[in-house]
Amino acid sequence: MMGTKRDYYEILGVSRDASLEEIKKAYRKLALQYHPDRVPPEKKKEAEEKFKEISEAYAVLSDSNKRKLYDTYGHAGIDSRYTTEDIFRGADFSWIFRDLGEFGFGESIFEDIFSDLGFDIFGTKRRRKRVLKGEDIHFKLTIELEEAAKGVEKILTFNRYERCSHCKGSGVQPGTSKSVCPLCKGKGTISSGFGFITFSETCPRCKGEGEVITKPCPRCRGLGKERVSKRLKVSIPAGVDNGSAIRLRGEGHFGEGGYGDLYLHIQVKEHPIFQREGNNIRCKVKVPMVKACLGADIEVPTLNGKVVMRIPPGTQPHTIFRLRSKGFPDVRSKRVGDQLVEVEVEIPKSLSSRERALLLEFGKLRKEL
Repeated sequence: MMGTKRDYYEILGVSRDASLEEIKKAYRKLALQYHPDRVPPEKKKEAEEKFKEISEAYAVLSDSNKRKLYDTYGHAGIDSRYTTEDIFRGADFSWIFRDLGEFGFGESIFEDIFSDLGFDIFGTKRRRKRVLKGEDIHFKLTIELEEAAKGVEKILTFNRYERCSHCKGSGVQPGTSKSVCPLCKGKGTISSGFGFITFSETCPRCKGEGEVITKPCPRCRGLGKERVSKRLKVSIPAGVDNGSAIRLRGEGHFGEGGYGDLYLHIQVKEHPIFQREGNNIRCKVKVPMVKACLGADIEVPTLNGKVVMRIPPGTQPHTIFRLRSKGFPDVRSKRVGDQLVEVEVEIPKSLSSRERALLLEFGKLRKEL
């Protein structure tokens, strides 16, 4: 840094009594804001300087010993005791990865975090090649309510990329091999930098591979994969619900790191009689007025055919009866829900003269007329 150094607390935008968590939060926000790969080319140099400044501030303020020296003596207390490399080497950057549940870093936490952000520290040459699986496939499958309740097997037909049968996924013409990338000399990255920090970007020629194909496979044209049509038998478990997703491992597209997955997104058709409520189902059954008054055996539709259900005398409109274990099975526990039957009492819309006379007599007996 040239000239008078700015106050470290001011650089991070925190108060002098800020906690370590507040310092970490401020640093993370600024690190993402001023990362050289996130700014326009004309602002890259300015961002590099800013990034170096905030990183140095964090390296000091995140270390209790260095922070105490800085609070007591200012920059003089740090500059007289530590070299620039010492300042950075003592900082703990592992919290960024710890938040993501990643452990087991390499020789230097500082090198690891910054290499993941896209550049190297102290001239260290590090290049992590991520070997990715192929892309996942998402398939929408529509089934009937009865199929969702009982389970069903379906045949799917879809297109996917599979490993090229001619080059076995290498992308090169059989009998030949890849060549070292002439642009990055096999490193996979192109570097530029200042001081002890070297910024790197992925090589545009080899896309970070360090190698290029000079004689591509004539079948897949260097992709290492070919598009094929596939038929697959799948089992849909009993109890699956609308909107459920079923993951079939290894049935997605081919990639250098293996096959991706196939996700079945289940859509259950609306039913003319039944409505699902969790693992229960609901339906409505029309019952003649006389049967509702006197009680009767009535037929009720279920997912497994019709059953006879007894309703007691004096059953009122909208009374709900429960048929045990006539609903949906739970996908995990296999416990079966119930069927809720709502009674709709049918009132005659027209009456014969005899029926009317009897109803009048009935009303008088009940003292309702």
